Amino acid sequence: MGTIAERGLDGLTMAGLGREVGMSSGHLLYYFRTKDELLLQTLEWSEGRLGAERSALLSRPGTVRDRLDGYVEVYVPAGPRDPHWTLWLEVWNRSQNADDDARARQAAIEGAWHRDLVAILAEGVSRGEFRAVDPDRFATRMRALLDGFSVHVAVGIPGTGREQVLDHVREFITETLISRT
Repeated sequence: MGTIAERGLDGLTMAGLGREVGMSSGHLLYYFRTKDELLLQTLEWSEGRLGAERSALLSRPGTVRDRLDGYVEVYVPAGPRDPHWTLWLEVWNRSQNADDDARARQAAIEGAWHRDLVAILAEGVSRGEFRAVDPDRFATRMRALLDGFSVHVAVGIPGTGREQVLDHVREFITETLISRT
């Protein structure tokens, strides 16, 4: 994952990766078949780790708003060249030419993030912490906002560091979800 994030997939050769991990390029190709498959499996592995972190976050005590803020903190990259987000950028870049299986696997990863956000929003609405919104529609829009900001953080666009983005998203949540009494 670190090698892909550091060099990008175009700068990665199977021979070079093999040297770094102590395997032959033939051995890597036996397991992964292509660099695109290696990329997707690396992303799936990374997402498994984030999925466990998200699950722990969703089950912790506290307000729904606290859990939503935690979700956002897990979602937004740590900074430029964040390894996880660099993987996502590489996958998105290659997804136009991906086969149906690869696209379905990518959709499954995206779907898990979406379902978790929908669950948080639905709980917030049902508990009266959030104003009445359609959780699925709001989650779609919020993830688009998060994706856009996250790409800016991951590629290092000036003025869109992690803290600025978190502030923007918190403000958006307050303005759009918090019930006014």
